[in-house]
Amino acid sequence: MLPESSHYLTAADDAPPQAKGLTCAVGDIHGSLSKLQDLVTRCERLAAGAPLTFVFLGDYIDRGADSAGVVRYLMNLQSRLGQMMVALKGNHESMALEVCDGISPAAYWRSQGGEATLQSYGVARVQDLPETNLNWLRSLHLSYDDGRRFYVHAGINPLLPLNAQRERDLIWIREPFLSDHRDYGRLIVHGHTPLESGEPDLRANRLNLDTGAVFGGPLTAALFASGQTDPVRFVQAG
Repeated sequence: MLPESSHYLTAADDAPPQAKGLTCAVGDIHGSLSKLQDLVTRCERLAAGAPLTFVFLGDYIDRGADSAGVVRYLMNLQSRLGQMMVALKGNHESMALEVCDGISPAAYWRSQGGEATLQSYGVARVQDLPETNLNWLRSLHLSYDDGRRFYVHAGINPLLPLNAQRERDLIWIREPFLSDHRDYGRLIVHGHTPLESGEPDLRANRLNLDTGAVFGGPLTAALFASGQTDPVRFVQAG
C-alpha cells in the first residue's frame, strides 16, 4: 500500500467494489467545461445503469476559458456520486495552491494558464477564489490504485516502487517515465503530457489520456471493466 495519507487511495480503502462495474478515467480538462459535460453524459449513457466509477486525472484549471465552471461541475458531480468519483491532483492545481499559500510567486503560475483561471472566477488573486473551491482543491488525491491500474496525473518514477513514490514525480514527471518499458505491476493511467495526435497512447505498461482538450483536441476517457486491465473502449468529446 501507499504511505498512510488521505491523499493516497486504493480501491480497498475508500471505493466501492468494482465487480460487474466500470471505471471511467478522464484526461486533462483545463477549463474545457462543455467537453467535460458532454463526456460525462456519454460515459454514463454507455454504462447503461451499471455501476460506474469516475477517476479524474487532474489539471482541471488553467489555460481554458471556464476553470471556475469545471471546478463547480466536478464538485457537484462528487456530491452526487460520492465514493463513485475520485479526483486526483494535477500540477496546475498544485501550482495554484502553492501561490495561495505563499510558497511560490504568482508570476509563473499566471504565465502557465493561471491568468485564465483568475479571469474565469472574476478575481485578481488566487487567494480570492471561493473558500469551498480552494478546500476542494486541497482535498484532491495524488493517486488511486484499483488493483489492476494505478491512476495518477503525470506518471511515476520508474526507479521507485509504487509504495515509495514522491508527490512531485506523481504530478510533474515526464522522463524517464515516458520512455521506460518495465512492468510496474499495474497499468499506469496518466495524463499531463499532451498528445498532438488527439488519440490516447496505450502501451504495455502505461496509458496516456491527455489528448490536448484545451489545445483544440478532444477530451478523452477510457472505460475499464473489472475483468481486464486494458480499456474496453475509449470515449471522446469535442
